[in-house]
Formats: sequence, C-alpha cells, structure tokens
Amino acid sequence: MSGAHAHAHAHTKGHSGLNQRAALASVSVALMLLVLKSWASWQTGSVAMLGSLADTGLDLFASLVTLYAVRLAGMPADEDHRFGHGKAEALGALFQVVLISLSAIGIGWRAIDRLISGEATAQAELGIGVSVVAIVATVALLAYQRVVIRRTGSIAIEADHVHYQSDLLLNAGVIVALVLEQLVGLRGADPAIGIVIALWLAFGAWRASSRAIDQLMDKEWPEERRRKFVEVASRFSELENLHDLRTRTSGHRDFVQFHVWMDPDLTVQQSHDIIERLEDELAHEFPGTEVLIHIDPAGHVDEPDNPLAEADEIEKLEDAP
Repeated sequence: MSGAHAHAHAHTKGHSGLNQRAALASVSVALMLLVLKSWASWQTGSVAMLGSLADTGLDLFASLVTLYAVRLAGMPADEDHRFGHGKAEALGALFQVVLISLSAIGIGWRAIDRLISGEATAQAELGIGVSVVAIVATVALLAYQRVVIRRTGSIAIEADHVHYQSDLLLNAGVIVALVLEQLVGLRGADPAIGIVIALWLAFGAWRASSRAIDQLMDKEWPEERRRKFVEVASRFSELENLHDLRTRTSGHRDFVQFHVWMDPDLTVQQSHDIIERLEDELAHEFPGTEVLIHIDPAGHVDEPDNPLAEADEIEKLEDAP
C-alpha cells in the first residue's frame, strides 16, 4: 500500500469511528426522550406533544438506521464493492427523509382533527417540564453532531442533524402551545402550532434529501474545490496539462480521476516516482480521497469520437494561479 493510500485508509477509518459514535449518541438521546414524551403525551393530551412524541419515535428508528448505515459505509472495499460501501450513508439519509415526511403528514392530520373537534389539553406544567429536558438534551446532541459533521462530512449524520434540529422547534412549539392554550386561554393554539411544525418537518425533509441524491447521482465537486485540486497538481513542473478531470463523493470518501501530460522520454520508474509524490501531496491536501491518474505523452489528444473527452473542459496547469 502506497503512502497516499495508507493515509486515505487511516483517514477513512477515523471518520467511520466518529460517525458511529455520533449515531450511538443519537440513539441514546432518542430512547430517553421517547420514554419521557410518552408519559407527558398521555398526561397532557397535547397534539403538539403528540407530534413531538411521534417525531422522537421516528428519530429513534432513523438513528438506528443511521447507525447501521455509517457502520456499513465504514466497511472496507471488497470483491463485490470495489469502491467501498460509502453510498450506504446516502441511502440511510434518504430513508430518514421518508420518515420525516411521514411524521409531517401524521402531525398535520392530527392537528387539523384537533382544530375541528376543539379538544382541550391539560397539565401544562408537566408538558413544559418534559420539553425543557428534551431541549437541553437535543442541544447537547446537536453540538456533538456539528463537530462530527465538520470533521467527516457524513451526510447520514447531517440528515440526523436536520432531524434533531426539527426537534428543537417541536419542543419549543410544545411549550408555546401549552402556554398559549392553558395559561393564556387562547383556544386552538396547540393544533395551530402543530400544523406549523408539520410544515417545518416537510421543509426539513426536502432539504435533507438534496445532498443524498447528489451523492447517489455522482455529482461533481463544487467548482471551487475542483479548482483547488488543479492548483495543488500545478505545483509539479513535470506535469504539463491536466484534463478529463472527474470527481465524485461516496459517504466520507472522495474519488478523483484525471489524465495528465508528461515528457514521453521519461522512464516508467521516473514517471512513477513523480506520480507517487503527486499522490502524497494530494492526500495531504485532500485527506480521504482516492486518486486515479492516467499518464499521456505530452501532446497526446484524445480520440475525437470519445464523447467524454469532447465534453470535458481541458484545464491547463500553467494557467492555474
């Protein structure tokens, strides 16, 4: 294993461990809140609390799926999955999107039913107390998830993060609903806030789905990151031209491939040594990235009947800043 590949493997393994710990934290918080909210929902009869309970139940299920997804995504490549299992994260994120959407529909339906029936809530103090505990636990979990997302870029943990961000709104909505309806006497406040929560969850589902779909569709890196990649490669004077650059992301791993011009008079060993140094530099600047480089003799032009070669914009290294 080359130095660049060993570095990428160690980087991937470290990220997988962080993601799994974050998923375990989510499962623990969801389990605790599920017990508390079940009791509070039964005591208060609040539709906002019921909505919060339903979302927490889905949180627990989704967090278990996330835990499985990040563990699967962290498995090394095998004979059947030569590029690894990273897309399991995207599939886990999309599963969470489905659960969030179902939760939004259920809460909205229950809230409308409550508006029509005019059923009242009870024991505001209990519901508010449980919601405060839930907010404190959720804020702590979100802070830890943000740290993990910054370090690993996991879309499964990010989808879980979106879900728990919605929990903050849910719990705050429960407090506001109980205060307005029981302490202020504003009837209908509880189901009205339940509808707002349902709409917010639907928006969160749409937002969480975008990155997962991008990964499953092998969307290219953002232009700024592609440009930086070319700038790093331009530090090597032996490389005259970089073209047919293709990038994609799978879980917490990135994949890049490109063609490059080199002096045709160089020996195989000399070309190999240059590419090894280039791979080490790219591994340092883009940890966790697997790079595949194809060497062309300087002046070589890809066959014009190759649609991929025709479609790609050739990026000249000497023009890079």
